Amino acid sequence: MARRKVKPKYDKKLIIEAFAEMAREKSIDKDLLQGMLVETLSMLIRKKYGQEANFDIVVNMDKGDLEIYLMRTIVEVVEDPALEVSLKDLGAKSTEEYEIGDEFIEEITLENISDNFGRRLIALATQTLGQRIRDVEKDNVFNEFNEKVGEIIVGEVYQVRPGSLLIMHNKTEMRMPREEQIHNERYKKNMSVKAIIKEVRRMQGSGTPDIILSRAADDFLARLFEIEIPEVYDGIIEIKSIARDPGERAKVAVLSYDERVDPVGACVGMKGIRIHSIVRELNNENIDVIEYSSDPKVFIAKALAPARIRDIVVSPDTRSATVVVPDDQVSLAIGRNGQNVRLASKLTGFNITLIKEGGEDIELIEFRDEIGKEMYENIINLGIDTAREFLDADIYDLLEIPGMTKNTLLEIRDIILSEFEEQEKPEIRDAILVANTIPDEFNSEDSATDEPQSEE
Repeated sequence: MARRKVKPKYDKKLIIEAFAEMAREKSIDKDLLQGMLVETLSMLIRKKYGQEANFDIVVNMDKGDLEIYLMRTIVEVVEDPALEVSLKDLGAKSTEEYEIGDEFIEEITLENISDNFGRRLIALATQTLGQRIRDVEKDNVFNEFNEKVGEIIVGEVYQVRPGSLLIMHNKTEMRMPREEQIHNERYKKNMSVKAIIKEVRRMQGSGTPDIILSRAADDFLARLFEIEIPEVYDGIIEIKSIARDPGERAKVAVLSYDERVDPVGACVGMKGIRIHSIVRELNNENIDVIEYSSDPKVFIAKALAPARIRDIVVSPDTRSATVVVPDDQVSLAIGRNGQNVRLASKLTGFNITLIKEGGEDIELIEFRDEIGKEMYENIINLGIDTAREFLDADIYDLLEIPGMTKNTLLEIRDIILSEFEEQEKPEIRDAILVANTIPDEFNSEDSATDEPQSEE
């Protein structure tokens, strides 16, 4: 027995109320949603009756009204169905008496909408309206979080990917790329994560907001100081600059605008209680709090702590400084892998060059790019930290370094000597060339073209 198709019943008031509820849930402006509904219905009418169709749509979201009127002129013979209707056709549509030339106003109700437009057009209209709503949602999310750039949020890890973390915050998906993570942290699903909103951009093609979070940014550390230290939040203490190796070490320069408040003491807190909470949040990142000074010499000396400085020569024009360090303080000033002097340079904005007391010297890290990262690591593993130490080192010890050929050694020495505006002594060059520590094949013509390894 065949089933009789039952036409769905539409209640326009309930439909409008449903749209109003949608507007509230999705934080879409009610007037904007009303405009989208009118635009979608207009598209539906033009698809059916043509672009020149004369119609009027009335939508009242507050009262729950939805009315659609199609206006056409009554004629004897229809030439344009979008604008005209024949008197003969009106017999089935109306019981009123009309004459040629009158305007016929037909109400398209929700009850007969399927008959008028067909399922395909209605499905197209529904799809279009749904897409418009999704686009508005994307715009709302983008605008909301674009205004929150620089603020800290707390989210939950819901997916761990090789290159990034996906984090949910208030039902909004956010992303923390690998480079924005603290390298020694490990994340698990459902783990609570605190991070700063670094950037909000749109994905190419879809327009979906791509909200970038960061725990490695300098601003994240600055916001943590504002949360934990009331004087920073109130503006009594200002953070002048920050330099970080995320997860390892950071230097923070602070300045007090109240002479009664010690900026370093206020940030550290009694027995370090304030700074310890920040350190724990950053996975035990060591934080040096330094009092800012407008005097470059004083500021640089404090930035190089814990090393003691003998003398500083500053060149404001080139933003460079030459720092004389006692022999027993060189390693402290440089730091592990040049970390201390590198962070001090970033903190102060000066390119800092270290020299030993009693003679000019340059830390070897200054030549890392020229000689290559791998070769640099191999050299400092011998305990050689400065340029002079390299030049004074035993030739045969240097030739034992992995990847070190005679020609490579000569080229590295030439690079260093050029910085001191010196030339290689002929007797040292001859001694290197006749050294028999390495196989003969390294002295072939091909090796003459060897160059120091460079970092890609």
